Amino acid sequence: MSTVIEQPVQVRLIASAPRMETVPATLRYDPEDPFAVHMAFPAPATLEGTEVSWEFARELLEVGIEAPAGVGDVRVRPYGYDRTVLEFHAREGVAMVHIRTSEVRRFLQKAQLLVPTGREHQYLDMDGDLAALLRDAC
Repeated sequence: MSTVIEQPVQVRLIASAPRMETVPATLRYDPEDPFAVHMAFPAPATLEGTEVSWEFARELLEVGIEAPAGVGDVRVRPYGYDRTVLEFHAREGVAMVHIRTSEVRRFLQKAQLLVPTGREHQYLDMDGDLAALLRDAC
């Protein structure tokens, strides 16, 4: 059985309007998918009115709290004292949020206790995944 980390956080939505709106979000880490982190935003916090979840590399978050990281759909960079900016790029546009770096560090420390960095491959079920892939191909 896998232990999943879910950490509710408050993020500030950065918009072109002068005010910054605080919205809830959830950081999630599952050792069964050891390279990935998920960040979910509830329906009221999205333009579509449905929950939106982004999946990106745990390493991107680890690197991004110290220096700009990412060139794809998700980009992370430090911002001022105890803030990290996450940018989510989609066809519809770009969403940017500020999150407290201390909250990200706490989340990453919990994930590190479950799956140490550099040992993610030991938590993959290659045999099970291959069997499922071959089963589905028939």
